[in-house]
Amino acid sequence: MKVLVDTPIWSLALRRRRGDLAPRDRILVLALQDLIHARAVIFLGPVRQEILSGISDSPGFERIREQLSAFADEPLDAADYEEAARCFNRLAARGAASSSTDCLICAVALNRKIQVFTLDRDFERYRDLLSVELYSPAAGSKP
Repeated sequence: MKVLVDTPIWSLALRRRRGDLAPRDRILVLALQDLIHARAVIFLGPVRQEILSGISDSPGFERIREQLSAFADEPLDAADYEEAARCFNRLAARGAASSSTDCLICAVALNRKIQVFTLDRDFERYRDLLSVELYSPAAGSKP
């Protein structure tokens, strides 16, 4: 099983010191490590951009950029972008706001029939409105 890992999970693992993590967050970081070791991570270019955006100090930016260089971006094609537009339109028709990146994540997850690992609560709405599956380490989802 493959899992698309969203920005908030990467941020916990890469931008926060392990000693500063709450117990729940440590569990999430360990789950990410398990997915990495199982080679089950799907990585998107827009997620890479979100992770790196806002890192104002050059050494920190370069450190995280280097860590992320181990992950190849999932190839995207026209069908992924078209499905992202469909997701955006379906959400808008139901009065739900979304971002282009979130819709692209949903589209890739739907097109590849994979789960999304995130802390972003908007994805609970996407799950309900778009049938996107969410990965939950606590629920026993394993790669």
